[in-house]
Amino acid sequence: MSASAPSSPAAQHDVLIVGGGLVGASLAIALDRLDLVVGLVEATPAGELPAVFDERNLSFAEATVNALGALGVMQKLRQPTAPIRRIHVSRQGDFGRIRLDAAAHGRAAFGQVVVARDFGEALEARLGELRGLTRYRPARFVACGNCDDALREVRIAGDDGERILSTRLLVAADGTRSAVRNALGIAAEEQDYQQTLFVARLRAERAPDGTAYERFGDDGPTALLPRGDRHFGVVHAVPRADAHEVAALDERAFLARVQRAFGWRVGALLGVGERSAYPAIGMVAQRTTAPRAVLVGNAAQTLHPIGAQGFNLGLRDALTLAELIGSRATDPGSAVLLDTYTRRRAEDRARTLAFADGLAKLTSNAAPLLRPLRSLGLLAMDRSPAAQAFLVGGAMGYRGDVPELCR
Repeated sequence: MSASAPSSPAAQHDVLIVGGGLVGASLAIALDRLDLVVGLVEATPAGELPAVFDERNLSFAEATVNALGALGVMQKLRQPTAPIRRIHVSRQGDFGRIRLDAAAHGRAAFGQVVVARDFGEALEARLGELRGLTRYRPARFVACGNCDDALREVRIAGDDGERILSTRLLVAADGTRSAVRNALGIAAEEQDYQQTLFVARLRAERAPDGTAYERFGDDGPTALLPRGDRHFGVVHAVPRADAHEVAALDERAFLARVQRAFGWRVGALLGVGERSAYPAIGMVAQRTTAPRAVLVGNAAQTLHPIGAQGFNLGLRDALTLAELIGSRATDPGSAVLLDTYTRRRAEDRARTLAFADGLAKLTSNAAPLLRPLRSLGLLAMDRSPAAQAFLVGGAMGYRGDVPELCR
């Protein structure tokens, strides 16, 4: 474990966060201003980034950009971000499409595209500036211990063996397969979309112009996001049964496959970098709190990446929690605070989950009878100011009770 960890076998924290990925690290930064004793349990050792910080591209909604700017993270990015000025949604074989333009809604951009690795390095730089944070790394969560009216015990293990920590609030930010969630006895419903997502940097005949494309097909979505290095970030879904065969394709064959799925809106696809593959799996925890414990981010809900809602939703979990702790600083793990957290997150969580899951299922359904309905739906949403306003609000991260930092 990090040398910064206290030597006491029962070190006490106000908040203990398990998971040092996107949401867990962001929460630690958000709590730094509150003069609390915060611990962060991280699986990766000092000097390394979690695996999630790779070459995939993250689409930050405007609300996310606002919050990360206020927390001093956006300023730490080394690589240029790319604004999302327009969103273009279509489906193979359907005649409708949705086009959203930020300028038409009085905004310069809906959000920004950031490379995950660059974001991880920015978070690490910001974490290094925090004075009230104890980092346990490399360490893993082992089990929950006793929980009384004031404290919850947590057992973790590192290179130097196991130790017991106590905390007034335990935060599970340890991802879809959350060990903390399982230890708390919180059930979860999983949705396997039977897709594998290939992610890479892609070069096209036409450079990005601020348009984010989402193209749906029978096998799933293919998205092209503008990057700050004049390339695109591509996410290409394939049926799980075909994943091994697609992974074995050479560059030329892979580009041809993506071209067939996406079309020619950016001209010919000319080159693609190293590819990574991930299963598309959704998960929803049946509840997000337990006595002196709370789930945030992917531990609470994991979304299909369609629509790029996952991290944005998880960050709003973390920021709402930090905001409530700041306003009720006497006890960050009280039942009253956690009940308030659940109520405040309910609308945003429900609407975002329904949007992402419904879009994933509807747009990948090849049933011929759905084609005219989908086409009419796309046309209606493209031409309806009310529908566009709903989509724009979601794209920019403004659903339900939004944390103050997001505004």
